[in-house]
Amino acid sequence: MNLLLSLVTSSLLSLLLVLIAMWLPQLNIYSEKASPYECGFDPMSSARLPFSMKFFLVAITFLLFDLEIALLLPLPWAIQMPNLKLMLLMALLLISMLALGLAYEWTQKGLEWIE
Repeated sequence: MNLLLSLVTSSLLSLLLVLIAMWLPQLNIYSEKASPYECGFDPMSSARLPFSMKFFLVAITFLLFDLEIALLLPLPWAIQMPNLKLMLLMALLLISMLALGLAYEWTQKGLEWIE
């Protein structure tokens, strides 16, 4: 009974949110909202404007260290595991690999914004 109630509730909530998401954008349509957003570039000009590849490098670096935080977040709960040394060794290995990657990127001047 609890499973059925949970499925019905989540289905109805999902349907309600989809309907609201389809209905809300149609309320206020004006020219700026209808035009495409292109990361600050003028949308009336060519879409083939060159930009620096440093944007991608910064995004990848952010994702890498964001992933590190996500992987190390359960570490305090891992202390309760029966094999504590293995868990700490894996965490140390992960931090070491990420630190080596950061050092490599730093030596290759990947974090320098000015070209």
